[in-house]
Parts: sequence; C-alpha cells; structure tokens
Amino acid sequence: MLRAWTKPDALNMLLVVLPRTCQQDGPDPGVAPMAETIIQTELDNGIAEIHLHRGVTNAIHPNLIADLDAVLDEIVPDGRVRGLVLTGGEKFFSIGFDLPYLLTLPEPAFGAFYHSFNILCLKLYRLPLPTVAALCGHATAGGCILALCCDYRLMAEGHKLIGLNEIKLGLPVPFPADRMLHALVGTRIARQVLETGDFFESRAALELGLVDRIFPLKDLIPEARKLAGSLAAAPGEAYSLIKSNRVTPTLQAIETGLTEHEKLFVHSWSSSAVQPLLFDAATKF
Repeated sequence: MLRAWTKPDALNMLLVVLPRTCQQDGPDPGVAPMAETIIQTELDNGIAEIHLHRGVTNAIHPNLIADLDAVLDEIVPDGRVRGLVLTGGEKFFSIGFDLPYLLTLPEPAFGAFYHSFNILCLKLYRLPLPTVAALCGHATAGGCILALCCDYRLMAEGHKLIGLNEIKLGLPVPFPADRMLHALVGTRIARQVLETGDFFESRAALELGLVDRIFPLKDLIPEARKLAGSLAAAPGEAYSLIKSNRVTPTLQAIETGLTEHEKLFVHSWSSSAVQPLLFDAATKF
C-alpha cells in the first residue's frame, strides 16, 4: 500500500506540502483503492502532523486503519518525533465507519475489521507522546472515537459536530470508547453522550468536556501544534510517565473485557433489527 509516510528516513524531509490550516476537502470516497494516499504526514520541530485524507468524509475503512496503524508504528521508535497532531478535512474530521463498504462484508470479515479498529484505538490511546486531535470538521461515531483516543481535542468554532450516535442505530458504543469517555468526563456526562446518541456543536461540546478548547478554523492547526509542542517540552520522560498513570487503569479495564464486548458488538451489527438501520444510514454517505 502506498502511503505519504513510508519509512522513518522520510522524516528528514517534508513528505507532503500541507498548509498550516485545515485541509481542503477532496472528492467523495468510494471503496478505497490500494494505491490511494489515505494518510498525509509531515514533521516539523518534532511534531508529527497527521492528516486523514480519504475524500470528504474520511470514512473509516480497512485501508485507513492499516495506514494509520503503520504511521503510529513508525512514530514511536523515531526519537525526532516528540508529539502528534491528528486532523482531517474542513467538513469532516471523520464521519465514522465506512458503512457502504462494511455492509458488504460477511460477519467474520466485519469482526476482523472491528477488532483491528479497536487495536488501533488502544495503540493511539497509549502512545507515549502528547497527542492532540484538531477537529476542523465533524467528528461523529468512529471519528469521535479517534478523537477520544488523543490526549486533547481542539475543535473549530461554529457548526461543527461531535458525538456518538451508535444507540440510534441499535448498536452499543464500542467498549474502548465507552471506557475512555467515562474516564474523560465522568459517568453523568458519559451517560448523556452515550444514551442519547446526540451530536454536540463545539460550544456545547466544550461545556460537556468532550473537547478542551475551541478556536476559529484558521487558528486551529497552529494552536494544536503549539499545544503539542508545549506538552512535548517537558524534560525527560515526565509527560509519558504522567500519561501512563492516567491511561493504564482504563487500558486494563478495556483489555479485560474486550473480547467479550467485541462479540456482543458484532452480534448486534449482524442482527435483523440493526441491519436495516445500518443500510438506511449508509444511503446518507
């Protein structure tokens, strides 16, 4: 699979020339061809800026998972990377799962996809570096989950939405995201997010604690880079150790129950009650 980020040696150069603002949206995606560039990455002053680049919606497809997973594997051992900014397009950070594609898969193949998504989320959540999600566009369902895996979430002002609407499709929220959300905002707010399935505009998301700060769109990426750089400036391993203290109890809870909860999610996904809801949602992609 071709990627904008191909190997650690490429960190010596600007891999993709990207403006210091949110990326312009491209054409609508279909099923991702193997040669498309799904992840665009650059390194500047120790901060790796990772752009999801799969059409307008950045729908989560096996190819996107594989590419992002590979980028994270390359970041960790490279001593030049001290922090990470994860971002997407101006319309969508990510819409969530690529329903039109995933609904073509038999249950075992969907189960394999779902497991790979959860493993990617755990990898991002435990990454021993400061991670900042810069939400230029909507972060819904699986897109919200990717944002929750980061240490901080910065969001553009205005009509930008974030939330977990799985309950409206007859699905539980993926177990890792459920536990991460509880750890972030506490049970009362987590219940409001999980049990209503509502999407929240940036100001409401800030009040709930779903995001940490909001900025005008033009300032979002520079502010995310500034925050990642500031956190990365802590001497020694202070930040990574403090982060480990925070995320380890959540990771332990997730890993204890992950297998059983994955089975429950896949069973719900494949049920006769849920499939029509998913097919209806897929028509809106």
